[in-house]
Amino acid sequence: MSKDPRKRRPAAPDPTPDVGPAQSDLSRRERQIMDVIYRRGRASAADVVAELADAPSYSAVRALLRILEDKGHLRHESEAGKYVYTPTRPREHAGRSALRRVLRTFFDNSAEKAVAALLDLHDSELSRADLDRLAHLIEQARKEGR
Repeated sequence: MSKDPRKRRPAAPDPTPDVGPAQSDLSRRERQIMDVIYRRGRASAADVVAELADAPSYSAVRALLRILEDKGHLRHESEAGKYVYTPTRPREHAGRSALRRVLRTFFDNSAEKAVAALLDLHDSELSRADLDRLAHLIEQARKEGR
């Protein structure tokens, strides 16, 4: 009977915001799985299959979860005979990484172009409070020289 080497792997410490696996190395399906796990906080393969639209087979999801763990995006714990996966990085940190990729890919690495595009979206109405908060964040960035 062979032992699963992942069971012996110690849990990695929480990385700092700029350290850890890059979200850009994920396939579309891997990103979908990560979205499910971030939304739930933790999930088994069966949970992921249940939440994915047009889900692949259970064994394919298990293989993808193993790949995501090997890439450093997930860790697992064994509970009642099944693996339950959790992200290795907080969603906020992964979101920053994804946003950097979007800025590079679609907005020539320009935050100004990205904000202009967000403000131009017709289906997202910003309240006065939202606009005030954005103005405050811009003013803070100016003071900090960013």
